[in-house]
Amino acid sequence: MVSIHGALVRLGLDPYIQVSTPSSLAVLSESYPPSAGCFKSELAGIMPQYLQFLANTKAPFWINAYPYFAYNDDPSGISLNYALLNPNSGMIDPYTKLHYDNMLYAQVDAVIFAAARMGFGGLEVRVSETGWPSKGDTNEVGATIENAAIYNRNLLRRQLAKEGTLLRPNNRLEVYLFALFNEDVKPGPTSERNYGLFQPDETMVYNVGLSALSSTSSTFSSTSSATSSATISLTSSATQVTP
Repeated sequence: MVSIHGALVRLGLDPYIQVSTPSSLAVLSESYPPSAGCFKSELAGIMPQYLQFLANTKAPFWINAYPYFAYNDDPSGISLNYALLNPNSGMIDPYTKLHYDNMLYAQVDAVIFAAARMGFGGLEVRVSETGWPSKGDTNEVGATIENAAIYNRNLLRRQLAKEGTLLRPNNRLEVYLFALFNEDVKPGPTSERNYGLFQPDETMVYNVGLSALSSTSSTFSSTSSATSSATISLTSSATQVTP
């Protein structure tokens, strides 16, 4: 990353292109409650260097955050509605007293706390991947079309509302949904092949709620500011799930 950034500097492109890389949530040794967030001890050598690079270049820390994995590991201890971003009683962090109503924001805030523990509390954290599988093996709890549709519709609504996490409520959390298409030849459990909104033949797996998407401009900027406007209509509502 240092070499890539150096090349961008030489070309005068560094103000427009940031260099970073996504990390799995597995880089954390603790993520619950969010205020306990910390990086694994075996990363003590490389993580400060990485965070320093991001701070020096004003680049974000990207995290792959999947509430589905946590729910699948402990379906009796984790509320499905909490994982799906549905209305629920949530949880209160005993240290910050913040009341979290969904796991995704709690996971992101755990990363923010982990970075702060290493002296990099000012880093922006963004979500490079999140999603929910529409199909799974018999031991993959909650991997259904209904749950996938609910999670992604709720995520879309929160993105349209420009929500931030509880630690940074005034800063919109940037999130990328995984994935557009199912990966029918991907190895591993069935869920790994079924995160997409569409099948490989372009047929829809389920309607995430986008009934119309139109843009007034085909020109896009390489910076974070938008140069085109879009309208999105949500035609279906998420349903409450009883765990």
